[in-house]
Amino acid sequence: MRPTPTLLKPLTALLGLAVAAAVWVQFGLLWQIAVVTWVLVIGIDAFTLPKKNFLIAERSLPSRFALGVPSYVTLTISHKLSRQLTLQVFDGIPTAATAPTLPHTVIVPAGHFSAMTYETMFTERGQHTFMPAHVLASSLLGFWQRLYRIGETQQTRAYPNYEPVVRFALLAMANRVEQMGIIRRRRIGASLDFHQLRDYQEGDVLSRVDWKATSRRLSLISRDFDEVRNQTVLLVPDCGRRMRALDGSLSQFDHCLNAMLLISFIALRQGDDVGVCGFGGVRKWLPPVKGTHSMPRLLNHLYDYEASSEPSDFIEAAEQVMARQKRRALVILLTNLRSEDSTTLATAVHLMQKRHLVLLATLREAELETRASTPVQNLSDALEFGAMTHYFAERRLLLENLRAKRVLTVDESAQMLPVALANQYLDVKAAGTL
Repeated sequence: MRPTPTLLKPLTALLGLAVAAAVWVQFGLLWQIAVVTWVLVIGIDAFTLPKKNFLIAERSLPSRFALGVPSYVTLTISHKLSRQLTLQVFDGIPTAATAPTLPHTVIVPAGHFSAMTYETMFTERGQHTFMPAHVLASSLLGFWQRLYRIGETQQTRAYPNYEPVVRFALLAMANRVEQMGIIRRRRIGASLDFHQLRDYQEGDVLSRVDWKATSRRLSLISRDFDEVRNQTVLLVPDCGRRMRALDGSLSQFDHCLNAMLLISFIALRQGDDVGVCGFGGVRKWLPPVKGTHSMPRLLNHLYDYEASSEPSDFIEAAEQVMARQKRRALVILLTNLRSEDSTTLATAVHLMQKRHLVLLATLREAELETRASTPVQNLSDALEFGAMTHYFAERRLLLENLRAKRVLTVDESAQMLPVALANQYLDVKAAGTL
């Protein structure tokens, strides 16, 4: 229980009356009566504070939260008193969430309830806990306040931002995936699955013409082929300390997770299997799953991945991949390439290439590129520019050496990585190299 500023007003009046009683004796009795009355009033008012079991709070959470995406939570408060209550409410949000509109002032009529809805956003993925709400209630006359903790503890999960996946799904249904920059290509390789017969179109090669159907229909008929399905895509995210660097409001690791979700959705939609093998601190394994209905399983597996403070061991990652994935697969290694990785990365890739097709997806650091484009004005800027130029040159040389060894590479900024990786996957499917 705590006093409120309202309590100070009569206290000030009593102080003035006490000064008057000290100067003029006739005010002494009046001052004594006022003090006794004031003590009785504030004492009785203290008993008007509600008991904890008279307050009830129920929280309604969305089915899931996405990292960095605002969501709405509704807290409904009711009470068992016969009078109106004015409450100041701050919900027990997790430490990894923000709610800029809290606290709320809520007026709950007698015998009714009041629902408050506020916006919250998570800054970290994983399992989180909503604690009981903090409610500050006032007494009937407003002289006293008491803080209560009401409501239940609730568990929730913050997932990677899957907005690009949802957007791709909606555009795909409308046959407009090109709006995301994803280019759908027809296969040109030899390992094709027959799909259907269709009318000949200008540009079709003559080897695709079905001459028996043409003779029956008396018009040119072409054979249409679809992508080979039942192949495997294995995502190998780097969970080491190099992925903890921020790129915008999210870490590079979170940007990689967004790309993984998009490529998983596309691959599952293509009929391929998708598995996950983490390394560099998180050594979790999800055997390849199949079908678009497996997307929630992938989300539940990836939502609590975090970049650790451990170094990234590419050779260990390659050994894990070879031990766990016996069938040939497209291994997508997601990392932030460094010039010192040349020896270990080349060894790891060579090991995986014995069985798998390897695709290296690496993030470019946008902040370094921005600083490199800043005009040089003094010696310190010149030294910094020279160091960054040397770094970019070594990185470019490493990528060229990997490409010379027939390693597929994607080198993009964090924002463009999901689309670039999706296009590279579709290129692999179109070329029939898997």
